[in-house]
Amino acid sequence: MQLDFWKDTIGGGSSTEALVGIAIGVIEAGMCTTVVIFRAMNGFSQIRIGGTGARAAAPVSGDMLHNRAYGWQSAGQMFSSTFLRHMHDYGTTPEQVAAVRAAHSTHASNNPKAYYRKRVTVEDVVNSRIICKPLHLLDCCVETDNATAIIVTGADRARDARHPRVLIRSVAGRVCKPRADMHYQHGPISRVAGHYARDILWPNAGVGPDEIDVTGSYDAFTFTTMLQLEDYGFCRKGEGGQYVSDGTIRLGGRRPNNTSGGHLCEGYTHGMNMVIENVRQLRHDADDSCPVGPDGKRRHTYDYGEGGCRQVERCELSANLGWANPGTGSAMVMRRG
Repeated sequence: MQLDFWKDTIGGGSSTEALVGIAIGVIEAGMCTTVVIFRAMNGFSQIRIGGTGARAAAPVSGDMLHNRAYGWQSAGQMFSSTFLRHMHDYGTTPEQVAAVRAAHSTHASNNPKAYYRKRVTVEDVVNSRIICKPLHLLDCCVETDNATAIIVTGADRARDARHPRVLIRSVAGRVCKPRADMHYQHGPISRVAGHYARDILWPNAGVGPDEIDVTGSYDAFTFTTMLQLEDYGFCRKGEGGQYVSDGTIRLGGRRPNNTSGGHLCEGYTHGMNMVIENVRQLRHDADDSCPVGPDGKRRHTYDYGEGGCRQVERCELSANLGWANPGTGSAMVMRRG
């Protein structure tokens, strides 16, 4: 195959939305007409992001010389101090963020492709073994072998495509805190990159967080979902624990989050699956267990009982919040076409 444009990107969780923005740029520049963004990884069978397997044998060099001295080998060890500070500053509790796993497991139970489809409770999460303080086993995402892809093209070209188009309203790509190299040295420690990215995301989208119907907030851990929703403005600073535990992010709530089950339950894909899920939601075609009619379209029941529907009613606007680490993030707003 002869390609008009090709790019390889280093990095993970903040790549997806940023690459969509790059795709828009090269299409608008006339360099190509359509871009495929793909991610394939062997996160279960070989390179375990949690720090075991082949990754554990990697030599220590560069910044890792500093990190390892503080016990920062895995992502959980590197990120958890941000959540600990949030607990200290605002009184956020492990039980509140455990509600993220409980909600996402409820959504995954209605996703035939999810890796973990069993519903869990807040008690299940906080009673699972500690991985690194304050993270329990069920606060952590699943590591999987997977492959995902997103196709980006011009709005006019997509008008006659097989599936209803979804339009991109705004992108913020790999926005950083003032110290991208060591974000903990520029406080507050509990502040994440979304605090800065939101000043790009919402003005360019022409909408605000209150108008969003469904979110895809990166859930490498339960608390990363909470920190991002808070700093992108879905609630006031310090109220993230309440926001994620009061039913708002569940199917049937005011603004469901990660309706496929996300990284905690569906599978870990560096954020690709959350973008794909929100595209399905905006097409009103979540691939759940609802019956398919003679026209090939699902007849969504909006019954969110176990094994049932996961389509959000009247879904018109979505937001995806990508995460590389507390100091770097990307985001995107999409709307039904």
